[in-house]
Amino acid sequence: MTDLNAMAPADAFAHLTSGPRAGLLERLMDLTALEDLGPELDRGDVTGQAFVPGYVRGTARLVLRQAGTLCGLACAPAVLHAFRADCDLIARANDGDVLPAGAVAAELDGELRSVLRVERTLLNLVGRLSGIATRTATFVAAAQQGATQAGVAPPAVLDTRKTTPGLRILEKYAVRCGGGACHRLGLYDAVLIKDNHLAGVAKAGGRDLVAEVSRAVRLARDEAGRDGLAFIELEVDRLEQLRELLAAGSPLVGLSGVGMVLLDNMPPELLREAVALRNAAVSRGDIRSLLLEASGGVNLQTIGGIAATGVDRISIGSLTHGAVSLDVGLDIEG
Repeated sequence: MTDLNAMAPADAFAHLTSGPRAGLLERLMDLTALEDLGPELDRGDVTGQAFVPGYVRGTARLVLRQAGTLCGLACAPAVLHAFRADCDLIARANDGDVLPAGAVAAELDGELRSVLRVERTLLNLVGRLSGIATRTATFVAAAQQGATQAGVAPPAVLDTRKTTPGLRILEKYAVRCGGGACHRLGLYDAVLIKDNHLAGVAKAGGRDLVAEVSRAVRLARDEAGRDGLAFIELEVDRLEQLRELLAAGSPLVGLSGVGMVLLDNMPPELLREAVALRNAAVSRGDIRSLLLEASGGVNLQTIGGIAATGVDRISIGSLTHGAVSLDVGLDIEG
């Protein structure tokens, strides 16, 4: 399984828009063109058609009205193609760059009608994705500060599946541009056993938590596609569940089994205890490794204290669903 989070942003974008997701970006851009221009793409912008002669050409600058982390330029070729735009985008910065207010991120050069046709969709994408990247960078910095002050390794800051329907690969790309990491891309590439999966099952029919997890791990491995699974993770909301899992030891816990445990809505004191339990199990040789992920109610006021507990990962749904679009504009020269 390719490690998306080890890639540079440009490579991450290529990975997210290929393989099982090939064509998704193009279909999404086709929908945005249909949404804005209607079925007659060449005539959809009635204002531009009426007011701007077809022979007029010009240049427009994509400007950040406020400071932030840039994201979304990688989508521009697909936008221009879907809108049948007779213009070129010239990048003046790269996705992932931290830019001051007033910075020119790119220029559009060509037929002015085309520039006006793609303006809003391009600004919507760059503004939305830059807002996510900027918010992610703020969370990453807060987590690093909390971990450094506590003398522990900084945790990875991850997104979740709480994304805008249809925009997931782009919003996850934005998280990568902001220095964050991507959780599973969908239901198809990883196993995450949550409370709703376990509800009413742990003690039903004489089966306990460990037996159910063991059965699920075997089935998941057997049914995994040719690319395999990115990971197998178990959500727990009580330390007793973590103790049960650790007591089972290898091979259920580790690279070939449950490689991560999601500690759901636990306060810092319980997170520290969970880290201590995991570390003790590794020291005894009961398990070789197990990543611990904190999740639930994480915000900028709490993430530093969570990072200080020594957890390996912190997942935050609001990186995407709580982001505010960055203010960007398109200024036509002269």
